Amino acid sequence: MDQDRIFVERQYLGRDMTWISVRMVLALFCFIVFYLNVDHFPSQQLFFIVGSSIIVVSVIMMYLVHYRTVVTQHNITLSGLWTTSLVKIDLNAIVKVEKKNYSKFVFNNPVYNLHKNGKIRFYAGGKDAVWLTDRDGLVYIIGTHKQEALYNGIMAAKANS
Repeated sequence: MDQDRIFVERQYLGRDMTWISVRMVLALFCFIVFYLNVDHFPSQQLFFIVGSSIIVVSVIMMYLVHYRTVVTQHNITLSGLWTTSLVKIDLNAIVKVEKKNYSKFVFNNPVYNLHKNGKIRFYAGGKDAVWLTDRDGLVYIIGTHKQEALYNGIMAAKANS
């Protein structure tokens, strides 16, 4: 089974630098207010608990796999977190493969199998993506940290099939 895998990548939920920065700024705000709020002990405790919780949740999220991309000889398989459905993209139906940026925005929310405006998006973090267009005109946007390796894996699989 492992021999026919051309490319495997795991995308983790909490490893996008922009969202890590947002969570750390919120935690820093809570700790600053905790330090400055000397007079009112219950609210001081609350800010400490919230700041600590943000850091703990952020660390846990860094180890949660959002989705896994596997390129084999005949298809691309995207398996998501827990209850999400398995998505298989047949490589014989793909007519165009492009390396592009995922989005022009700085902040992008993690998504798995989001259907919107004739595009299906898969994204956990980073700025790179591989855009696949099938015979029906449907566009799959697969966000990745290893854009060149994913692109080369798809092209190699298409060449062999």
